[in-house]
Amino acid sequence: MDNRDPLAAPHPPHWPSGPTPPKGAPNIFVILFDDVGLSDFGCYGSPIATPAIDAIAARGLRYTGFHTTAMCSTTRAALLTGRNHHSVGMGCLANFDSGYPGYRGKIAREAGTIAEMLRPHGYNSYMVGKWHVTPLGETGPIGPFDGWPLARGFDHFYGFMDAETDQYAPELVRDNTPVAAPGTYESGYHLSEDLAGEAIRYMTDHVAAKPDAPFLLWLAFGACHAPHQAPRDLILHYDALFQHGWDAERERRLARMKKMGIVPPDTVLPPRNDFVQPWDALDPDFKRVACRLQGAYAAMLDHADRQIARVIAALDAAGLTDDTLVLVLSDNGASQEGLVYGFVNAMGPYNQRPEFPAEKLARIDDIGGPASHSNFPLGWAMAANTPVRRYKQNTHGGGIRDPLVVSWPRRIADRGGLRHQFAHAVDVAPTLLELVGIAPPETVAGVAQMPIEGESFAASLFDRAAPGKTSPQYFEMFGHRGVIADGWKAVAFHPPGTSYDADQWELFYLPDDFSEARNLAAERPDKLAEMIDLWWQEAEKHQVLPLDDRFGPRFAENAARRLGGRRVFTFHAGMGHIPTDIAPDLRDRSFRIDAYATIEPGDQGVLIAHGDATCGYSLYIKDGRLVYDQNVGEHQVVTADSPHEPGEHVFSLKAEKQENGLVATLLVDGEPVGTGPIRYGFVNFISWSGLDIGQDRASPVSHYPAPFRFTGALRKVVVTLDGPAPADAEGAAAVAIARE
Repeated sequence: MDNRDPLAAPHPPHWPSGPTPPKGAPNIFVILFDDVGLSDFGCYGSPIATPAIDAIAARGLRYTGFHTTAMCSTTRAALLTGRNHHSVGMGCLANFDSGYPGYRGKIAREAGTIAEMLRPHGYNSYMVGKWHVTPLGETGPIGPFDGWPLARGFDHFYGFMDAETDQYAPELVRDNTPVAAPGTYESGYHLSEDLAGEAIRYMTDHVAAKPDAPFLLWLAFGACHAPHQAPRDLILHYDALFQHGWDAERERRLARMKKMGIVPPDTVLPPRNDFVQPWDALDPDFKRVACRLQGAYAAMLDHADRQIARVIAALDAAGLTDDTLVLVLSDNGASQEGLVYGFVNAMGPYNQRPEFPAEKLARIDDIGGPASHSNFPLGWAMAANTPVRRYKQNTHGGGIRDPLVVSWPRRIADRGGLRHQFAHAVDVAPTLLELVGIAPPETVAGVAQMPIEGESFAASLFDRAAPGKTSPQYFEMFGHRGVIADGWKAVAFHPPGTSYDADQWELFYLPDDFSEARNLAAERPDKLAEMIDLWWQEAEKHQVLPLDDRFGPRFAENAARRLGGRRVFTFHAGMGHIPTDIAPDLRDRSFRIDAYATIEPGDQGVLIAHGDATCGYSLYIKDGRLVYDQNVGEHQVVTADSPHEPGEHVFSLKAEKQENGLVATLLVDGEPVGTGPIRYGFVNFISWSGLDIGQDRASPVSHYPAPFRFTGALRKVVVTLDGPAPADAEGAAAVAIARE
């Protein structure tokens, strides 16, 4: 007989404790800008007002030798993992997968993120803003989600998955779910303000729930990636400020940088970059437009800085400032994608619709607003990157030498100090680990981890004489190459489609030549040969090979693999938002849209829409008639000849590709009801904004107020593609690269 007391516990109760952070572990607040040049913060020599960033620098440090990878996906991969971007599979863009290990467009599971590395040590991590390290074909409403922020260590995410988004009508995700923006341009909404508000929310929620636990807060603005959009009063302020032009602006910035100690006193400006014209030689009308485009860029940065001030004020109010390590940086240099003349709306030129000077001037007041997709000319990007050469995408200084501000009031004594050590984005994660006081894990979620490849520069925070990075650092982007070791830099600009053997390597000694203005290749051929050999060794080590600059075929192969030859897409009423990269690819081909719906007198609204006010298409019913609008920076509208009878119908569009554009025919129950030419088709690109059924969210494609929901009974919409995939792969690739 069992005499044991059934109520007696065999052992005393036990509650396992959670992870305990190391003593003195700081909160970490990373503020990551997009496409901001070396000299664009006020504390680096710019006239653009960035008082919040300047204040962080005044209680911390500015690094002058910090380098990135020349592009956004790649720098983000390096920052998050502490490994080189090719090593973790992010060779160039998150929307490209070549099948080679270095170019999968997705961070390998063997490379844990800083959020994953901090989680076992008591940290909660929050990601706000731009992600762009998940293949874009995996960013739809059903994932897969294994590359999204929550699967890579972050507890919450609020932001956007792609390279860019409209600042007034963004493509937002909360955690793993697409959501609508909480406002519109008309209500005063701007994405930078929204992101700052969410950052404050996550931080204050954390403090309320776990006041003694540290956090990682990652705030990645859309600023200052195109489209450059900001409040109009700020744009006009900076329009007036930059009337002296880009040549004088470079000189003024360099003078300030010398006075601040950012660059050595003997630093010289290199010649203007290729295709940049002297400011004094420009037409007065073009100068007006160019200043307004620069004003939009500068205003976007100023506006984002004001949002940083809000988050810092929240840190101050919570008493967290002294114990928070703050980093402010950019992912690469200023962008060359505005080309020689800049754009009011780049979507037209992306689809071979010219934007002539007269149109730019006529639309000058649209710049920075909801109907614009503006980007500034090469000359202003050159000025942003003062005093280094070239731009984002390139491995010269203009692409890879960027600002880095670091503040930790409780620990950093050299307030307002400068650090000239060479460091790289790959070094940030190991620096954070050392400052927290933990070692990188051997496994993450059961997956053995590859070694950390970066070097901590933590010692330099406390000792201005601490050595910089000792190991070589290679660079590669779209065939452009470079390597830095012991102060020497070898770099090659690679024209796409040419032989790599024909590339002209240059050699610079950076301690004596900050701006890469004195090429020593002819004087030191022995050193140049040594550096080129070193580049090949590093490339072999880090999965850089095979080199491949065939942009067009690579992107065409991606699209074909993603769609798998699919020609028919069926969307039922009630579906969620479909991101543009997995929506039907209507570019440069014939297609048909059939919408199955029932209407009563007075019913109207959108049947299907893909895109936004700058580019896209919409099939809708308005004033009783079927309408199709193909908007490529110019509205090309076909309207039914007469109103339609109430009842059950199939509302259709048949678009037939011709030598010069398309012929669009509207049909109701198979009978033609209207036809018209579409001169400008989607040759290379449809939109960053995705596809909707039964409505058109936020930024409307056509002339109706968003969301213009369909008031009839919509059952389904079927899109049928005809003909082969887009033929102009090179053009499509150029646009895709510009997106980054």
